[in-house]
Amino acid sequence: MHTPTPPAPDGPRAPAPASADTGRRVAVIRSENTAEIPVHLLFRDDTGPVPAVPAPEPPAARPVARPPQQAGARTTVAAPARPAPPVDPGIVERPGPMVTGGAAVAAGILALLGCGAVIWWTGALPRALTALLHLPGRPYQGIRLEQWALLTLGVGVAVLAFGGLGRGRVGFAWVLSLFGDYRGSVRRTGLVWISPLLLRRRVDLRLRHWRSEPMGAVDANGTALRVVVLVVWRIRDTARATLAVADHEQYLRQQVEAAMARVLSQLPADAFHEDAPTLRNAEAVGDALTRMLKSETEPVGIELYSAQPTRIEYAPEVAAAMRRQRVAAIDARHRDAVLTSVVDAVDDTVHRLTSRGLVELDAYERKALVKDLTVAFYTGRGSGESG
Repeated sequence: MHTPTPPAPDGPRAPAPASADTGRRVAVIRSENTAEIPVHLLFRDDTGPVPAVPAPEPPAARPVARPPQQAGARTTVAAPARPAPPVDPGIVERPGPMVTGGAAVAAGILALLGCGAVIWWTGALPRALTALLHLPGRPYQGIRLEQWALLTLGVGVAVLAFGGLGRGRVGFAWVLSLFGDYRGSVRRTGLVWISPLLLRRRVDLRLRHWRSEPMGAVDANGTALRVVVLVVWRIRDTARATLAVADHEQYLRQQVEAAMARVLSQLPADAFHEDAPTLRNAEAVGDALTRMLKSETEPVGIELYSAQPTRIEYAPEVAAAMRRQRVAAIDARHRDAVLTSVVDAVDDTVHRLTSRGLVELDAYERKALVKDLTVAFYTGRGSGESG
């Protein structure tokens, strides 16, 4: 069916598009790139000549446009390489002097028995105790100098034997020192003997985790953030953890705060109007933070397994403003998606009408039809989604 149409009031009539007989589809909008679409032509009310729309370049010759931030953005958070903090190379864990507890107890008992024998030999053992032990009585003849020496030696051995006993617990170790000099570490469990002259310092070797309080930081845009980090670690070298640093736990906390500030400053917290790497990729942020902290804590004997941010949120003073900006970005994406679907629907409708020979339209009539269909579809889509 052919529907005659009046000529345009002003200007020559543009050539009609190809009909269904040619088998070629004439696109209503020549390109889906918003930078190249003269959208204002769809809603012109004047009747002047329609300017020609330049044909799009071939895909191979068209440069790919990228947003300024996305073009230079990194897909992963990089951990800048820095030299490790220097540590005295002589402070390295080594086994400390120790004896099994059974041998120490046996030595103490033998020393006490030797002292008792000397006392019995001198006749100083009370008669009641002699009768109780069924020992023959001996007259008291005084204690000579050599006997005093034996008694002193026996008592000293017993004091050292029983005074150095200790119980080694699973997951703990002792760091031994004498007059400020490192003497070794003992990781043995059970009953052990360590010289009472050595200063002992118990160290926890168990796998430990530390959840930080909300720490302040800023992202690549300078926006204030509040971050909570979960760190899983343990002590690998007891000598360095206790002697190479004043307080290894405090050192770890401060390094976590410093590393977090360095990592978060490389990316923005959110990319509202573009597709770019952000701090919402917790896996990448956690990997970068773990690598950075490993290099900082390894020299002091701390073995770090993971440092993962459990919460990254805006600071209270900027949270409301950033929330409004995020809502606006979501609304803009939604409107763009609706407009894209409406344009596709208009394109498909006009193509079906012209390809099946239902109507023949010139450029002006095509423009008017596209305008009416766009308004109708967009209005219907908006009212349907709001209802």
